[in-house]
Amino acid sequence: MGLIRKALASSVVAKVTSPHHPDDYLTLVHPMLTVKAVRGRVVDVIRETGAASTVVMRPNGSWSGFVPGQHVEFGVEVEGTRRVRVFSVSSSAERKDGLFSVSVKAHPDGYVSQFLHAGSLEPGTVVYLSPASGEFVLPQQVPDHVLLISGGSGITPVMSMLRTLADRGHQGRVTFLHYARSREDEMFSIELDALAQLPFVDMVRVYTRDPEPDAELTGRITLEHLKRLDLEPTTTPTWVCGPAGLIATVTELYDELGASDQLTAEYFKVPSVDLDAEDATGSVSFDASGVDAPNSGATILEQAEAAGLKPAYGCRMGVCNTCAVKKLHGAVRHVISGEVCADTDETIKVCVNVPVGDVAVDL
Repeated sequence: MGLIRKALASSVVAKVTSPHHPDDYLTLVHPMLTVKAVRGRVVDVIRETGAASTVVMRPNGSWSGFVPGQHVEFGVEVEGTRRVRVFSVSSSAERKDGLFSVSVKAHPDGYVSQFLHAGSLEPGTVVYLSPASGEFVLPQQVPDHVLLISGGSGITPVMSMLRTLADRGHQGRVTFLHYARSREDEMFSIELDALAQLPFVDMVRVYTRDPEPDAELTGRITLEHLKRLDLEPTTTPTWVCGPAGLIATVTELYDELGASDQLTAEYFKVPSVDLDAEDATGSVSFDASGVDAPNSGATILEQAEAAGLKPAYGCRMGVCNTCAVKKLHGAVRHVISGEVCADTDETIKVCVNVPVGDVAVDL
């Protein structure tokens, strides 16, 4: 199959099928048969909690694998419309059966997450994927001791890391610190119980709303939590993934301790936007659509949707590039970093940028 795919990717075949890509014809024969496009066939959908599910897939030959911590664009086609979102890979990179998985928490406004969690995504369904991407990954040479912190559904990429290290027979030390509302709300509980028995894993789970009677830690993360676990942030490489509040607290702690160079973070939900901020002045011009709207102070993506537009997006948290468009002029503020950029003709992700005064985008 590799030789056939290589032949179909040749310039000769491209000229014959021009202006279309060979994949446009191959998928008419079979949806998994492609030269370049990544596809996956659903093998199983596993209910993790009352609100979260894992989708196990077998990718086609265009899939080049992933590094634990990375994410993929995941698309399903419903009634002729393809909906694409971005989900983190949750499986081990060392699986021997060729399968991989994403684990997703259903959100009230999440069309794709609701679709798969409701049982509408059945085994045998072909889903549309992208190559894996993302910089929230462990280095190739894993340090002797790493700290993995997660909150809520932010556990999925670090779970991929831990599963991979377990399958590789990791010889170092891993402290796994996870925050969930309760055990019932926690993903992978039974497997976490098993992983906690491994000699290289120090497993600590904190249930913020329903703590267990003998809990080692309670409440949300604080410096005292790290001290009680005998952790030294200045010398411990740390990866944290979760909601904005968790990321903000950990980032502040590490900054205060002079340990920011040890921290790698990834948001699973962007910070809320202050609609009463001074940024909410002027208007937003969606030049390609000929639409102008008063600047409400929300993200450009939200303002575009409020104006009746339907821009493409994937993660809504600044991870993927699905929503990237050109800002023609004006200034924008990044809701995560707080950085204000006013360059002309720069590409921005509209899901995590709010207009500062008058702004025009090519949308």
